[in-house]
Amino acid sequence: MNQLEVTMVRIYSTEGEGILASLLKRLHDWEKVQGVTVFRGISGFGHSGVVHTSVAVDLMLDLPVVVEFFDEPAKVASILEHLSSSIKPGHMVFWNAFVNTE
Repeated sequence: MNQLEVTMVRIYSTEGEGILASLLKRLHDWEKVQGVTVFRGISGFGHSGVVHTSVAVDLMLDLPVVVEFFDEPAKVASILEHLSSSIKPGHMVFWNAFVNTE
């Protein structure tokens, strides 16, 4: 199996922060990363300790969201520099991984 080294990035946010649309536009239109997935959480909390949750009768639109993407390490390093000013400290993690190419 052939493989290519990539860097995975995971960004933690909430729907209420309002960064999702601009982040996706940047990753898709400007950066043209290899892949992006957005996960919507049903519950979560961060440094503030505020619990964001959803129940069947709750129409709250401030649920946790996780944006995950990957690309070649040099490209991701450049992207992270641009994103560091718009993503809260401690809300972005990244690690090396491998993707199968055949």
